[in-house]
Amino acid sequence: MVELLQRNGCILKLFLALFLFLSLVEVPAVEARIRHYKWEVKYEYKSPDCFKKLVITINGRSPGPTILAQQGDTIIVELTNSLWTENVAIHWHGIRQIGTPWSDGTEGVTQCPIVPGDKFKYQFVVDRPGTYLYHAHYGMQREAGLYGSIRVALPDGESEPFSYDYDRSIILNDWFHKSTYENAVGLSSLKFAWVGEPQSLLIQGRGRFDCSTLTTPSLDPEVCNATNPECSPYAMTVVPGKTYRLRVASLTSLSALSFQIEGHNMTVVEADGHYVEPFVVKNLFLYSGETYSVLIKADQDPSRNYWMTTNVVSRNATTPPGLAILNYYPNHPRRSPSAVPPAGPAWDNVRARLDQSLAIKSHQGFIHTPPPTADRVIVLLNTQNKVNGYVRWSVNNVSFTHPHTPYLIALKQNLTDAFDQTSPPDGYDFVNYDIYKTPNNTNATVSNGIYRLQFNTTVDLILQNANTMNPNNSETHPWHLHGHDFWVLGYGEGKFDIFNDPKKYNLVNPIMKNTVPVHRYGWTALRFRADNPGAWAFHCHIESHFFMGMGVVFESGIDKVGKLPSSIMGCGATRGVHRP
Repeated sequence: MVELLQRNGCILKLFLALFLFLSLVEVPAVEARIRHYKWEVKYEYKSPDCFKKLVITINGRSPGPTILAQQGDTIIVELTNSLWTENVAIHWHGIRQIGTPWSDGTEGVTQCPIVPGDKFKYQFVVDRPGTYLYHAHYGMQREAGLYGSIRVALPDGESEPFSYDYDRSIILNDWFHKSTYENAVGLSSLKFAWVGEPQSLLIQGRGRFDCSTLTTPSLDPEVCNATNPECSPYAMTVVPGKTYRLRVASLTSLSALSFQIEGHNMTVVEADGHYVEPFVVKNLFLYSGETYSVLIKADQDPSRNYWMTTNVVSRNATTPPGLAILNYYPNHPRRSPSAVPPAGPAWDNVRARLDQSLAIKSHQGFIHTPPPTADRVIVLLNTQNKVNGYVRWSVNNVSFTHPHTPYLIALKQNLTDAFDQTSPPDGYDFVNYDIYKTPNNTNATVSNGIYRLQFNTTVDLILQNANTMNPNNSETHPWHLHGHDFWVLGYGEGKFDIFNDPKKYNLVNPIMKNTVPVHRYGWTALRFRADNPGAWAFHCHIESHFFMGMGVVFESGIDKVGKLPSSIMGCGATRGVHRP
């Protein structure tokens, strides 16, 4: 008995000592996790809008699998390229890649492409909560169906400045029946052939093309089959009385869109991973590369279903609206709503789109105050040009082209022959250039020169829109910055006044984003800190526009970038470098 008491006493002392040790040592409540994915990228025949064509899939799916993570988690994607005749690269849109610039996934900028049959490992940390995307970043592959969602939640125990019962994601897209190769050849030929308007609009990978409109009907009934279940409308089931956070994103190749839900208002609460001072809309304008979270309350008549629709704006398009179903449980998800689908706003109502842009402010309590002034101002004039007979898009009369050796590698290894060492201009002839006239621009050039930014400085970017080569035409351009977020300081109509318009900047509560539109014949002012070492693309997110040269590259802090993995090499000056 005495021996038992002594033994128990020793155990008690050991327990008390362990308790005292743990109370003195700081132990994290939740450890960041590693999220591991294995993806195979390959072509498969699919009929997302009832028309059968080759689609690039991930593990047989388009859109691909949704990446679900918490802030601070490490994402590992092991990618196998089974396209066999085509390279590939995937960009993690909105993920800043702090410390891992080689995982940004931008072919020609941060990595060599992944060749057919090869495996490649992307590894990065998702450092902020929010709604993000991934998509192909090689040629024009994104429009072939290689895209998906990234949803990053707050750590356990933390809350957001709004409440909801359920969380859902949808991606809006436009869809072309021609292959990316056909479109790319037309754009890059002396006998220029424009891609035209998309044949349909997809909501979460599903749309409906009218097979009766085919100009050359096929003998194969499966080429266009309206009864194919692959093109039945996407249905999102909701429980009456519940509130839903709907993460809506656009990855269109060409179109600006309006999204609306029959009978339901939407409260905008997040944009590109940043909380928004809430505001209510009946329709939400989205530009390619943008993500939003909206709250919707399932508070309508529960005996029926409702339409979710999307339609093209900013272009006088012939593309029919995209349709999906908001399914009120327990109605059948395939039960067609009894009402006519809601019509979207007029395609040419620029004022309504500008008003939404101006309404997006940072949520009180989550404001990241911008630096009061900039160290450098770069004005980027968006124009259409002819260079050596080829139709190109240009910035300050310079049309961008990718080098054979990715910038990140060339800069880190000081390969000065890998790209043009002359930087593009910081502006254009503000005084004499008429943004409302068809440009002459006979001095336009093609270059792969880059902007070199002093590390940790503040840079203002002024996007200036202008007339295209067609009279009385100016197109909306969504611009996306890799590796950074920027403050949106202002929008305006007409030509930017470099002396007076900065006085109107919003320096109090500007929203931070990674993708922003510049409206027709207008300007958009951005500010960012060049505080993420690497080489980063900044480009129009319309596939054909970037393919035709509408982009630039920024370099800063390259000496602070760690040792580059050999897996990103194997092309250009690094041809022959072993890729494990």
